[in-house]
Amino acid sequence: MTSTFHDEMLAILPRLRVQALLLTRNRAAADDLVQDAVCNALAAQHSFTPGTNFSAWMHRILRNRFISDLRKKRETSNIDDVPASAVAASGSHEDRLVVKELAEAMNRLPADQREALVLVVMQGMSYDELAAATGCAVGTAKSRVFRARRQLATWLYGEERDIAAVELRGAVRRLRSRREERPAVSA
Repeated sequence: MTSTFHDEMLAILPRLRVQALLLTRNRAAADDLVQDAVCNALAAQHSFTPGTNFSAWMHRILRNRFISDLRKKRETSNIDDVPASAVAASGSHEDRLVVKELAEAMNRLPADQREALVLVVMQGMSYDELAAATGCAVGTAKSRVFRARRQLATWLYGEERDIAAVELRGAVRRLRSRREERPAVSA
C-alpha cells in the first residue's frame, strides 16, 4: 500500500464514520460499516486512480456497502417452511391491481428518483441521510423525492401528461412575467 493511499485513508476515517452514523443510526453498526468499507477499499486499491477524488471514491464505497448490507438483511425464508396462510393473497383483486399499477409506475421513474423515494418513504431515511448516502446536496435529495411523488401521483390518477413539459411551460411563463415587470429602459 502506498503511503499516500494510507494517509488519505486515515484522514477520511472520521468523515466516513459520520456518514455511517447517518446511514445506520447505530454506533456499532456504523463502526462495522466503516470497517467493511475500508476492507473493500483496500481490496480494490488497484482500481483507484491516484490524483482523483479519494473522498468521493471512499464515500461511494461506503454507500454501496450500506446498500448491499440492506439487501442482504431482507428477511428470506424457504417457501416450504412458510404456512400457506402467510403467502395467500388476502387482498381483493382491485388491491392487487393497484399494487401492480404502483410497481409499474415506480419502474418508470428515473433511477435516482426511485432510489430517493424508496429510501425516504420505505426505509425511513431523513433527507440529510439520503443526501449523504447518494452523495448529493440535501436540496437535490428533497427535489428527487418531491418529483418522484408528483410524477407517481400524475401517472396513478390517469394523467399521462409529461411533468417536465408542465415545468417548462411554468418556467417560460415566469420568465415572461419577469420581463413584463421590468421597467422600460429609455435611451
